[in-house]
Amino acid sequence: MAISLKLNGQTHDVEAEPGTPLLWVIRDELKLTGTKFGCGVASCGACTVHLNGEPVRSCQTYVEDVDGAEITTVEGLNSSVSNAVQAAWTELDVVQCGYCQSGQIMSAIGLLSENSKPTVAEIDEYMSGNACRCATYQRIRAAIQRAAEIMET
Repeated sequence: MAISLKLNGQTHDVEAEPGTPLLWVIRDELKLTGTKFGCGVASCGACTVHLNGEPVRSCQTYVEDVDGAEITTVEGLNSSVSNAVQAAWTELDVVQCGYCQSGQIMSAIGLLSENSKPTVAEIDEYMSGNACRCATYQRIRAAIQRAAEIMET
């Protein structure tokens, strides 16, 4: 079936079978590989993208459900919040292996877009759906706090 996706500000017409996860269209059809496959059951957060500005797990979001929606991947980030998050990630050297980080960043942007001054408990709760095999959770939390500070200036 034909689907029209607005991805990172550009419209793409793709052919996909009903029930195809958005993740595979992004990676295999559109060749954007920043969004990662982690678990396939929406438990790890590696595949997080923004759908109409909200973080969603693309491994469990079906392509027929996003026809005409605005989708942003890590490659398409370009806002004051995303710039603050990316700056904080770099400043605090958050990344270890890096595999989960695009999903972590997409979720962190979602959090800070909703709540520009989250508490530690709010950060931990919001980010609890994102797994990090390297256990960089303290650095991720610190980077979210630093991004909030950057956003204040």
